[in-house]
Amino acid sequence: MNRNDYEVHDARFRSLIQANAPLEKIADGCLWTEGPAYFPAADMLVWSDIPNNRMMRWAPGMGVGVFRANANFSNGNTRDNEGRLVSCEHGRRCISRTEHDGSVVVLASHYQGRRFNSPNDLIVDTQGTIWFSDPDYGIMSDYEGFRAEGEIGGCHVYALARGEDGQYEVRRVADDFVKPNGLAFSPDESRLYIADSGASHVEGGPRHIRVFDVEGGAPRTLRNGRVFIEMSSGVPDGFRVDEHGNVWTSAEDGVHCYSPQGELLGKILLPEVVSNLTFGGLNRNRLFITATSSVYSVYVGVRGASGARR
Repeated sequence: MNRNDYEVHDARFRSLIQANAPLEKIADGCLWTEGPAYFPAADMLVWSDIPNNRMMRWAPGMGVGVFRANANFSNGNTRDNEGRLVSCEHGRRCISRTEHDGSVVVLASHYQGRRFNSPNDLIVDTQGTIWFSDPDYGIMSDYEGFRAEGEIGGCHVYALARGEDGQYEVRRVADDFVKPNGLAFSPDESRLYIADSGASHVEGGPRHIRVFDVEGGAPRTLRNGRVFIEMSSGVPDGFRVDEHGNVWTSAEDGVHCYSPQGELLGKILLPEVVSNLTFGGLNRNRLFITATSSVYSVYVGVRGASGARR
């Protein structure tokens, strides 16, 4: 990494980066990259190119290729605890899962009989529950989905889990967001971080990440929501947490790293607006970053939190 590729705001940041590791562009030619998900069994990264309605993949020695054409304008992606791909689809306004045989099933598309807006980002906890955000970006125009009127009466956060009858049930867990976006758990899952990128389309809207205490066994509930950090550059989109609980978030000028106490530790600067990121590589010490038309990677000095996706 070139010295000009990062800013150190706190000395602790120096131990979290590899000063001699280059920032690599591993893919380009997209319109808006999002939803990076790493699959260790194949040493493969999958991400969405939303306006082009496709999903892409990259693997060492194989380069870039199309993972799925006609991807229903997929946005956020993750893997579940069985190694399956779980996706947010703008086109079908649903949460879908790709089975090991390649078939794709819809897990949820409605709440209380009304269609979701356009599920945006998601994570899976150690209990197998899928937590996801549902802003209206995908129905605002025909660029990242299909223009439509919302049915659900707001932009909320949900949890999706199997009920006692084996069927998936949807719970609304937060209803006071303008445009909820990225999500991530702390390493011990005692905290859930959720971005609100409302300032992207609402004048004076929120540009922060909030944090909630997670309570209960099954189902888990959220309480004591408060602002974790206010963004100084652009709006927060997707983000991840490392093994020490530091939050690495997308920003207009790159990736910002915050301590568990909300202190800005440093920045990785990129030439494009960053949308999302994930930890990957066989040791979880490689940061993959989706940024507008390209995907970048850089080795860092810390591992991502263990689990499906934190």
